[in-house]
Amino acid sequence: MGKILKAIHADDAAHYEKLGLIPHQVQLWEDGMRTDGSKGTYEWWYFDSSYPDGTKLIIFFYSKSPIMVDGPIKPMATMELTLPDGRKFEEQVDAAIADSFYSKEKCDIRIGQCHMDGDLTHYNIVFKGKTMSATVSLTNTVPAWRSQCGPIFFGDNEEYYFNWLPATPEGIAIADVTYSEGNLHLEGSGYHDHNWGNISMLKLMHHWYWGRAKIGDYKVISSWITAEKKYGYKEFDVFMIAKNGEILGDNENHTLKFLPQDEYIDGHTGKPVYNKVIYEYETPAGEFYRITYHRRNDISRQNFVDVMPGVLRFFAKLAGFEGSYLRFEGSATIERLENGNIVESVTEESAVWELMYFGKSGADKKFKGAAD
Repeated sequence: MGKILKAIHADDAAHYEKLGLIPHQVQLWEDGMRTDGSKGTYEWWYFDSSYPDGTKLIIFFYSKSPIMVDGPIKPMATMELTLPDGRKFEEQVDAAIADSFYSKEKCDIRIGQCHMDGDLTHYNIVFKGKTMSATVSLTNTVPAWRSQCGPIFFGDNEEYYFNWLPATPEGIAIADVTYSEGNLHLEGSGYHDHNWGNISMLKLMHHWYWGRAKIGDYKVISSWITAEKKYGYKEFDVFMIAKNGEILGDNENHTLKFLPQDEYIDGHTGKPVYNKVIYEYETPAGEFYRITYHRRNDISRQNFVDVMPGVLRFFAKLAGFEGSYLRFEGSATIERLENGNIVESVTEESAVWELMYFGKSGADKKFKGAAD
């Protein structure tokens, strides 16, 4: 194997100063546009919400297609409505650059008649398509949070990066939706994050597990990221736990352990998947928690080549690209332990998490086995 390149999730004073960031404090401009739309860059603002009757609503605002990052800015917004019976309604809105706007000062986006604006405590989200529309009010119940100084840098000169900002880790979502079968007024729980980078993620990351759950009074965001081969399959922990709106701790102290169990090979994608994903974490105050995601159903099992345009699909298959996305539904349990004994246990029966898999199946395990 050739030289292993540098990969780092920085958390030092020099990086905070270089990036203009304040430790433990998210600033308004951080949720504004962070890229210039040049070749290799991408950016999106994501919102999702779930409601007591089982309805789910997802809205994206993009600077360009995440699978066409080498192209120019191409504004688009998407909406997906899932009803309690599992039926989905989707629409995409494309707009000219002249009919779009992305503020660098704050989250303030216009794509045709769709828009999103907010100040890290409250957001207004509007989607207007030909067959669907939604107006959403989202109010934070957990404050905006940044994992360390934000970006994971790749390359010996830190020339590439991936960045993710959960501006609303948890919030109250009130939505009015119109679709082909009528109108809905919904009140439930919502989430918003912001993602951006300057090179396709598939060139940086082998795979990651990512999930979040509201479990009783607790809110958890959890992720375990494995970098690509050229970066030595380096692993990164990303984690936050909050209770009653107060953040108890995150991955800054690097006490998180990732303990997956019960592996199987997914029949559609060919990817190794775990039926049980466990995170163990000790807060700065010395409290010990165990979070367990227990898979019950698959919501999505998708090979990326299946949704690529024809020419891209041809070249992706020719190059042996195996990227896949899997989304799971099941239960999430949080346990608080003292001296090895469980003193509190809470379970949420409806949790969602995902596996994004860009690399060759199992290549990271072969590398680590050889290294061992």
